[in-house]
Amino acid sequence: MATHDRAVALSAQLAQAHDALRHQLRDLRAGLRRDLPSHCLAFCAAVTAHHQGEDAGMFAELLRQRPDLSGTVAKLVEDHGMIAWILSRVAELASSPAVDTAAVSGELDGLAAILESHFAFEERAISTALDGGTPDTGWSAMVFRFRDRMS
Repeated sequence: MATHDRAVALSAQLAQAHDALRHQLRDLRAGLRRDLPSHCLAFCAAVTAHHQGEDAGMFAELLRQRPDLSGTVAKLVEDHGMIAWILSRVAELASSPAVDTAAVSGELDGLAAILESHFAFEERAISTALDGGTPDTGWSAMVFRFRDRMS
């Protein structure tokens, strides 16, 4: 596969990864009362792994190839920090001895809105750069490895 074709495939994989996380969050919100702690922890681990892979792999490579994206990448990394804080709050609430499902539901609603905005922005800003031929130097395995945790 040509380098450009591989980059386009990576752009599509990024959108598919986000769709998988959206789906897992919808399932979590729909089944809020069933085995909440383990489902929340699995979802939190999946989002965290995805974002760590982006920060350490994909974004680092994008900045090497496209330093003009530094402002965009900084915004996305800032979003990752905010999302990590919300995920820790969800995990804390979901694993408390007396789970307050209304509080968990409220946090998940906020998380869903933030993730949707974040994913849409990232797909617009980063997919264009990926489609421009950013080489995969091994970072894609880091970005997409979270899917192993979603079984």
